[in-house]
Amino acid sequence: MNSIEFGGIGMTSQRTRERLIERLKEQGITNQRVMDVMRVTPRHLFLDEALSHRAYEDTALPIGHGQTLSQPYVVALMTEILLSLGPRQKVLEIGTGSGYQTAILAQLVGQVYSVERIKPLLDKARERLRKLGLRNVRLSHSDGGFGFPDNAPYDAILSAAAPHEVPEELLHQLAPNGVLVIPVGPGDEQELRVITREGDSSNFEERVAEQVRFVPLLNGVTR
Repeated sequence: MNSIEFGGIGMTSQRTRERLIERLKEQGITNQRVMDVMRVTPRHLFLDEALSHRAYEDTALPIGHGQTLSQPYVVALMTEILLSLGPRQKVLEIGTGSGYQTAILAQLVGQVYSVERIKPLLDKARERLRKLGLRNVRLSHSDGGFGFPDNAPYDAILSAAAPHEVPEELLHQLAPNGVLVIPVGPGDEQELRVITREGDSSNFEERVAEQVRFVPLLNGVTR
């Protein structure tokens, strides 16, 4: 895993980031490693310049192509859940988007595989991750609903887009004791589900973490 150090002034200052971390704590985030990584990761670099002044607000922001940069609290929550059962060496991310969640994961796990269906978003994310020196990430322009079977199984899978039902393909790509963190459901009725494979069996334990709102998981790829 890698780590980054990045300073700044104004809206990118350490004071601004500290306020965000305090908000995360107030909302119940307790994993210190997750908060430390989010403190040093320059979220403003994952937005167009016109929106960069809002980067450290605890809100989702548009990144074009009908997609969003997830709310920091949701990024922290999903990452905390993913790490809650111990270290994760090999993680699959569904929906690279801006690359922000990818960057957070890359500093906390051994290897990140990330798939994105929209080529311009993927190209921008690749450039951002390169600039930040995060080299333990492999990106793929592909349909996230099918996961990334070539490199399965994964210790954990995190989805940044919501299907109506949990894709069976993703469950099949979980390693023994692997965990899938995924928003499920239509529009304003989505719930964040945590699905854990029981050992190397075909049984899965499932719970609902909380209500969320994500963009839908769509089929196909665009260039």
